[in-house]
Amino acid sequence: MSHAISRHCCQGVWTVLRFNWHLHLIALVGIIASISAAVFLTGPVSLLFAALAFGAVCSVLLSFVATWIAYDASGLYQSDWLRPLVANARHAANIHAGFDEITPILHESFPMTAWKIFDFYHAEKHTEISIQRARKAHPPDPTTISIDTEKIPLNDQSIDCAVLFLAAHEIRDHRERVAFFRELRRVLAKYGKIVVTEHLRDAANIAAYSIGAWHFHSRAEWLSTFREAGLHVANEHRNNLFITTFLLVADENTH
Repeated sequence: MSHAISRHCCQGVWTVLRFNWHLHLIALVGIIASISAAVFLTGPVSLLFAALAFGAVCSVLLSFVATWIAYDASGLYQSDWLRPLVANARHAANIHAGFDEITPILHESFPMTAWKIFDFYHAEKHTEISIQRARKAHPPDPTTISIDTEKIPLNDQSIDCAVLFLAAHEIRDHRERVAFFRELRRVLAKYGKIVVTEHLRDAANIAAYSIGAWHFHSRAEWLSTFREAGLHVANEHRNNLFITTFLLVADENTH
């Protein structure tokens, strides 16, 4: 049976708007300025500003539609797609970057799994203003353990599964990201799995989010990170048009 924590029909859109309002404010100011210029100027210049305003409005609306598809209409926050990836894990970790929406779903969907919840957010390293706002609005669960990306406080080969849900992209530095995934490989039990769910900087996300898509890493960057960390992509699938999940295993467990 599918599990899902109660969410309203546009919660994903509202969350993005709420924590990234400064970007939308900039877009709104640009649209108003372009419309004003189109009204008060004449000739080709007026048409140019009208076209700019129209393009900006379409871009903003497209990003809202894409966000709704990605988070609200696709079943991303239901557990059906997670079930075969996490099934039979006795000890598992959910690792996030300060904004954690998935822990309640994991506890409800996999009650027989012993979960450790880790937060790798550090303000001096991970400087995204949206994460800072999210942490203020939704403080981490009190059982959450704050960690450094280069040191996960778990014994070698001690967990069967690690889940990173829309979190790992917040590690902007390539070397730090590789070190983090090497740590994940260290704590992963033999035949254990790592589930990484992310937006990619690909054609669909660039079309939907324009320059905002540069906040995401490309598929090539992710594959390079995994390879350097000694991990292999056992499976890759699209949750929807805008979000991809990688299932990783240690290289020595591939055949």
